[in-house]
Amino acid sequence: MGRREQVRTVTDAINQRGQHVLIYGERGVGKTSLANVLAGFLAITRQEPVSAPHINCDVNDNYASIWRKIFRQIRMTTRTAPFGFQRKGQEIDFSLLDNLPEPITPEVVLSAALSLSQACLFIPIIDEFDRLQDKEATRQFTDTIKALSDQAGRTTLVLVGVAGTVEELIAEHHSVERALVQVRMPRMSREELEQIVSAGVAAVDMTIEAEANRCIATLSQGLPHYTHLLGLHSARQAIDSGVEEVSCLHVDTAIRKAIEGSQQTLMRAYHKATTSPRSDNLYSQVLLACALAEADQLGYFAAADVREPMSKIMGKRYEIAAFSRHLADFCDENRGPVLERMGIPRRYRFRFRNPLLQPFVIMQGLANKLIERSDLSRLEEE
Repeated sequence: MGRREQVRTVTDAINQRGQHVLIYGERGVGKTSLANVLAGFLAITRQEPVSAPHINCDVNDNYASIWRKIFRQIRMTTRTAPFGFQRKGQEIDFSLLDNLPEPITPEVVLSAALSLSQACLFIPIIDEFDRLQDKEATRQFTDTIKALSDQAGRTTLVLVGVAGTVEELIAEHHSVERALVQVRMPRMSREELEQIVSAGVAAVDMTIEAEANRCIATLSQGLPHYTHLLGLHSARQAIDSGVEEVSCLHVDTAIRKAIEGSQQTLMRAYHKATTSPRSDNLYSQVLLACALAEADQLGYFAAADVREPMSKIMGKRYEIAAFSRHLADFCDENRGPVLERMGIPRRYRFRFRNPLLQPFVIMQGLANKLIERSDLSRLEEE
């Protein structure tokens, strides 16, 4: 659902010789989902074979190991010559990796790409590129991008990573910027998220109340992961109740189910950030106010943005001085850190280190009666 602009930008880049793609954005916004559907879109728009191996990086990878993963996925066949009484030779299946020399260098990759692109459109997709910690590997990838741009016009390298990947990749290699189309994946709009739920329930001949759909989209905070999760649990609750329309009551139950089934990393992060030996501590309330604060396009908010939601949660006026220490604590190792901070003193801006924690905090606030569903009206208006 949605993402038409991003899909068009990526496919335009693939259709231009010498262009490569970097898809970047916060975790959980659907970067991998976009990469997964690229081959399908291209198969429709391009009347030619497409080879689009899709691999994930990990912290132990280097340049050679990444390309081994890619070439291992590319299967090829050859037929041996007839021998003796055989009328036909045998077909032998092998991966491209089996025929490549070692070590795998940018020159080897270029040679393989040139060979492959004679038979198909070659689009290697490298996901979680930001997990690559080998600085030499980053340099080799910039060399590869430049070489492929100059010599292998039917090859498009697609890198997928978080926002910092852009700066890191071109920091010392600005010449590669001209060959790299940067596609930012923003959080999805409320309308797009509502379309996801509407299409999902329609697929099983169900409907959903407009208010319930709006609530799911608002709670998701632009992250489709939570839209799918809450939509699934809400529809199941409706089915268990013997009805074919999902209501707000079903969403309320789905919130509790989603919290219970959340990743352990999120639950641990929330517990570490909000636990205190003092029963009158405000860590849960301040973290919830951070989750409800108005943020910019990159997810950053200022302390002043926390003041209004904090006052609504507590039912009385709260000034920045009353929770500034809590914001600082959330950036400290002792409480996560769950927030990251940028800027200078008195002008700091904050955002959640893990974007998936933000909707989790809001759902916890609803489950713990710190806020009511009606309190989300401001978020719905945004």
